[in-house]
Amino acid sequence: MTATEPVITAGLVRELLRDQHPDLAELPLREVEGGWGNQMWRLGEDLAVRIQRMDTHPGPQLKERRWLPHLAPHLPLPIPVPVRTGAPGERFAKLWTVMTWVPGRPLDRGAITRPEHAADTLAGFLRALHVPAPSDAPPDEIGIGAHPHESTGGFDRFLDSIDAPALGTDVTRVRAVWADAAAAPAWDGPRMWVHGDLHPANVVVADGTLAGVVDFGALFAGDPAVDLAAAWTLLPAGAAERCLTAYGEIDPATIRRARGLAVLKSLFLILMGQNGDRGLPGGKPGWGPAGRAALDRVLGQA
Repeated sequence: MTATEPVITAGLVRELLRDQHPDLAELPLREVEGGWGNQMWRLGEDLAVRIQRMDTHPGPQLKERRWLPHLAPHLPLPIPVPVRTGAPGERFAKLWTVMTWVPGRPLDRGAITRPEHAADTLAGFLRALHVPAPSDAPPDEIGIGAHPHESTGGFDRFLDSIDAPALGTDVTRVRAVWADAAAAPAWDGPRMWVHGDLHPANVVVADGTLAGVVDFGALFAGDPAVDLAAAWTLLPAGAAERCLTAYGEIDPATIRRARGLAVLKSLFLILMGQNGDRGLPGGKPGWGPAGRAALDRVLGQA
């Protein structure tokens, strides 16, 4: 927060609720660890307050408000659904939303111990999500799902910023997978709904398997390869092939792009872990091991 913005505390969140949703204001309230662009506060047993923190633009929350109620009934895993809206005001000048709570533990703080079940579950979720989107569905405004050849600058920056011990593998192997993805044909199918940011902090686990998907701030219509990368970034070693087989027919070019985008996401996780180890803003110390493990899985199959 800057000097002109309030620190988000339980007292502030409760004041906002009293002003705009007084019937919810006295429910038990506690901060949820994690979060980056948004901070989460669990409200009672079944709700959560999602309040802008690092995010400076209202677009992601407005997008979730608009589209998650439409998508949720068609998905086999629970996702957060907006139930009340919070408007900016004198006390807090950004958006906040009351959403349904998705039970479970974030994967970056938990583990998958039933890999076959998790692989089938992820495949079923992605198969249900990846349907042609309507003409007014949001585009990929930040390029998170761009074709790898359009993201080579970001790939190079990530790779060059990671210390060799943190990377833990041969750079030439990493570059080879990326080069193959960048050379793959582009997606030529319909614009499909995609989550856009599936990584270990954006899925929850329970009973050793995937139990929910959260944070749809990057939701857009485009190439499903960006989500298929999750077969490597989320699942334990050996489970990606089962997931992709269970998903259904996938053309080879999409697999190649997905593998490259999995490398990119892995590098992002490693870099955030490295930043966290150095105490830099935005760093996530626990993400480094997750990113290294994901990178090993991609390279192992490649």
